[in-house]
Amino acid sequence: MARTNSDDMLMEDELAAAFLDDTDTSSIVDSSSKVALSAEPSNEVDEEWENTDDFPGQLAVDVYETADKLVVKARTAGISKSDLNVTISDNILTISGILSGGEDENTTAWHIQECYWGEFSRTIALPVQVKEEEGTVKAELKDGVLTITFEKEKVEAPIKIAIQ
Repeated sequence: MARTNSDDMLMEDELAAAFLDDTDTSSIVDSSSKVALSAEPSNEVDEEWENTDDFPGQLAVDVYETADKLVVKARTAGISKSDLNVTISDNILTISGILSGGEDENTTAWHIQECYWGEFSRTIALPVQVKEEEGTVKAELKDGVLTITFEKEKVEAPIKIAIQ
């Protein structure tokens, strides 16, 4: 579960405890959709998720700031620099690329397939104004982590306008 600075957010275990009690939980009904949720595994395939070829994979990122920098980090293990594309325009950062290497034509059956192979893309509206000029942005790919560092724009304090 992603962590935030908000103290109001419940952690995963607290959230589960808030909705479950000591009663049998093998069949829970979601009141918002009136669909029975079962604790038993199902072999049914949801048709919506059957063909995901049209949707590129999502890239997980961490975004944080220091006094004068904004930093974006993304796990990009197994991706070469030539397969990455990083762009910034109007404070919108886009990281995209292709993760290749998961295909094997000799495969007869998959037993577990958790790794994503193929195109991925992530677009982020940066939370603070950054300088976008060449030379003010640094991108480094090291040990499977892409780190993009931006210099923050100096934002002047708003000027109070007296009402007459």
